[in-house]
Amino acid sequence: MGFVELLLLAVGLSMDAFAVSICKGLSMKRATLEASAICGVWFGGFQAIMPVIGFFLAMTFAGAIRAFDHWVAFGLLVIIGINMLKEAFEKECDCCEDKNADLSFKTMLVMAVATSIDAMAVGISLAMAGNVNIWTAALLIGVITFCFSAAGVKIGNVFGSRFEKKAQVAGGIILIVLGIKILIEHLM
Repeated sequence: MGFVELLLLAVGLSMDAFAVSICKGLSMKRATLEASAICGVWFGGFQAIMPVIGFFLAMTFAGAIRAFDHWVAFGLLVIIGINMLKEAFEKECDCCEDKNADLSFKTMLVMAVATSIDAMAVGISLAMAGNVNIWTAALLIGVITFCFSAAGVKIGNVFGSRFEKKAQVAGGIILIVLGIKILIEHLM
């Protein structure tokens, strides 16, 4: 997987965290640099750690699933992408229901884990895809998510929820396309 594909993957993965950050910004009277940094560190950090965990879990069992690994990668990315699309078209965003600007350890931990579970599945997909430096991928995913999350707080605070659904749709489409690309490359 080349740099462009990794960059697209990082953008796709960051969209859930971006949407939650927009919700955080919506609920704040004033979005500070500190609030943006807190969201960016939590979401970016977890988005970077989870693919590494998934990658090494998959590598542990690589011998047993090598014959169908491309199907696993394809399936995981498509399922995650479809789920993101489904969430984007649901009536209301779960993260915005409470409209709580709470940046406490407990709240941010729960949100960071919730938005990064798909990143662990992507880590499994990266292990199956082969030719991926997981450290470069994790760093790129973390940095991109940090930037999108930090910006999302400010965007939510200034513009409202106009970009939230569009971000989730874009992320879902990117993940589905990458899953199809991995499958086609392994079948040809």
